[in-house]
Amino acid sequence: MKQNAKIDGKSAALRKHHALNPHPENIGDELFAQLEFFDPRDLVQIKYEMLRRVCKDGWSVARAARTFGFSRNAFYRAQAAFKTEGIAGLLRQRPGPRTAHKLTDQVMVFIEKTLSQETSLTTAELQEMVKERFSVSVHRRSIERALKRRQKRGSRQSGRR
Repeated sequence: MKQNAKIDGKSAALRKHHALNPHPENIGDELFAQLEFFDPRDLVQIKYEMLRRVCKDGWSVARAARTFGFSRNAFYRAQAAFKTEGIAGLLRQRPGPRTAHKLTDQVMVFIEKTLSQETSLTTAELQEMVKERFSVSVHRRSIERALKRRQKRGSRQSGRR
């Protein structure tokens, strides 16, 4: 019973760090089937072992990629990431955009100017105005977060004076 709890906890931790392999059944390496140490759910361990098989055991890239459920292109990306970042490079990056790329400075100036002229506007109304003016569809929560970030930045800058 404790074993299952430990396994579930590890899956949760792997998922949290974007390291949970969605297809552990695709791992064809015998070490992952024979030894408990090797976990087919752990993407970082899988990628590392795939790289090791090529580098130390002399496997071809095609064989290693196929055995571990990756494309050759994915192998080369993992190899490059490992060379530049070490084991941390084998972690998947957080999916999605890293910044509020639709809310450019121009759009934010428009939003702030519009809000200063008409303070009773809702974010849903601002969302529509941005869509009409800039032909950009932005979620209302993105607007709220961007305004909050700019407000924080403004209060930090004014506090330094």
